[in-house]
Amino acid sequence: MLVTAVNSTLAPDEVIDEVPVSRVIVDVRSRFSKAAASAQLVSRLAQMRSTLDLIHVHGLSQKNVPVALMARAIGKPIVLTLHTSGQDEPQVAAAQGSLARWAFDSARLVLPVSPNLVRRCEEGGVDASAVRLTPNGVDTNRFRPATSDDRARLRCELQWPERDPVIVFVGFFSRDKRPDLLFRAWSRLAAEGRLSKLVYIGATASTYFEIDRSMAAQIRAEAARLGRADDVLFVEATHAVDRYLRAADVFVLSSVREAHPVALLEAMSCGLPVIASRLPGSTDVIIENGVNGCLVPPDDEAAMANALSAMLGNPAMAGAMGSRARDSVVSRYDIRQTAERWLDAYYAVLGRV
Repeated sequence: MLVTAVNSTLAPDEVIDEVPVSRVIVDVRSRFSKAAASAQLVSRLAQMRSTLDLIHVHGLSQKNVPVALMARAIGKPIVLTLHTSGQDEPQVAAAQGSLARWAFDSARLVLPVSPNLVRRCEEGGVDASAVRLTPNGVDTNRFRPATSDDRARLRCELQWPERDPVIVFVGFFSRDKRPDLLFRAWSRLAAEGRLSKLVYIGATASTYFEIDRSMAAQIRAEAARLGRADDVLFVEATHAVDRYLRAADVFVLSSVREAHPVALLEAMSCGLPVIASRLPGSTDVIIENGVNGCLVPPDDEAAMANALSAMLGNPAMAGAMGSRARDSVVSRYDIRQTAERWLDAYYAVLGRV
């Protein structure tokens, strides 16, 4: 794996789960750093060319052009996965110039993770034969429901109260993720004396361009003003997110822009009842409202508060939804299914099928 990384403390080379990973560190605030990163990507690909059969690129960024040029130079086909609505789309590539659109079109196969991104490819003039819907997947063994003993142990380790309901959010603090909307909805319940903990998991301060550093500070200040500072917890980005999900009671995805959110799939795989913004071609593909989760209108604070109240007030209903959520992910979004779809794509571009 050859990846870019914004965390300069990470090792440039590492073996993870027996897979060699090479990192190119980039400061996204610096044009010089981004140019240098592009040059390093090209150099690394040149060094690896004799071991490569194809190049699988994830997402659209400045890397696409140099990678596409290098792929052409060394005669390797490209498979391109589209992950992010409003960003990983042919229209966005075209807006960046003819070279960026050429890089997009150089992919032999395009793998959008959601129906919405498939639609955007169709609208952007991408040949339908080159597009394959390939949803994200999760490790359903790692992300699994907790037994009562597991949950008690995890809550003890996390220092969460055993009885208070815990609502969890997973995602970096951007305006599109709407962590502040969730806080306002939770505050309505708190004002009614409904005791619960609100746990935010994700980066609150980073050089990543989408993160708004002011949001966590505002939430902390408002929680303190309400006298509920101890009930709002922040956990920075972690590789152990499964531990938090398996100890929680409800998961909320308050975003207004998503493609095929992995955090939502992970929570559902853990058997959590989930509440999510209804995003056409995205969350409404994953969740059947009232069956394996709850969908609310985007940016609707009152609807989100009502959904939270219903989930916390009816544990039997919430538990049944969580169980059906788990079944949905196991049957449709297990990581092994995604792996097979990727492998089929690789064989297709290499002419082996």
